[in-house]
Amino acid sequence: MGNMGADLFEMSWVQSIILFFVYLAWALYVTGLVVSAFECGIEYQSGRGSIKDAAMNAIKGFMAVGLFSVVPVELYKLSISLQSSLTDGISGFDTDIGTVASNIISDLSAAGSLENASSTNVFGFGAVTSPIMILFVLILMGYAVIKVFFANLKRGGILLIQIAVGSLYMFSVPRGYLDGFVSWCKQIVGLCLTAFLQSTILIAGLMVVKEHALLGLGLMLSAGEIPRIAEAFGLDTSTKTNLMSAAYTAQTAVNMTRTVVKAVGAK
Repeated sequence: MGNMGADLFEMSWVQSIILFFVYLAWALYVTGLVVSAFECGIEYQSGRGSIKDAAMNAIKGFMAVGLFSVVPVELYKLSISLQSSLTDGISGFDTDIGTVASNIISDLSAAGSLENASSTNVFGFGAVTSPIMILFVLILMGYAVIKVFFANLKRGGILLIQIAVGSLYMFSVPRGYLDGFVSWCKQIVGLCLTAFLQSTILIAGLMVVKEHALLGLGLMLSAGEIPRIAEAFGLDTSTKTNLMSAAYTAQTAVNMTRTVVKAVGAK
């Protein structure tokens, strides 16, 4: 499921969008570099300026603008690759989520009816023979799988949005304001960590549900809570906060550019 998000970045039109924001990031970086030089000169006259700090910020900005469109995609692909290898090791060689789920569906189909499924111990309930319980387990399984499926489906688009938003921080990085960019980096890490853990926990739940139904359902349902847990530890995977911060950064860039242009024109 995670490969759907990674395959998005192989499309030519997506690469064109990323290239546009790369050009925008370079333009903002050059503008921020000019503003940083003016600020360093002004502060240097009062004895507070530091050419060394300004040069270090310029180097940090150069590395950020050169890597912000490449590292997130490669890190996401790496997390998907590691997740696939790990789940293959857990469930058996060349066995993915679809294979495990289809084996469960085959066992249920062989039973013929809900009554027979409950009596054949498909989900490991043992003495429980209620068809309503079997139906309840199937509904919860479907809910957990569909929730993780749609989360993986939209994760590639979220990563594309985060790359677009990350370009707006390139104005503030060469000036030494790194808080917004560090928050953006945490979001990228949180997205990749969520992509790795969600599918891993889901397939672990599918493996357990045949022997211990309630324990397996607990694992499958917990896969949908991973983004909320990551957010509690500072790895927010949403784009709401970053969009507000980036919009403020872009507005500051426009205002500072106008100020510099007016100052140069007055001279």
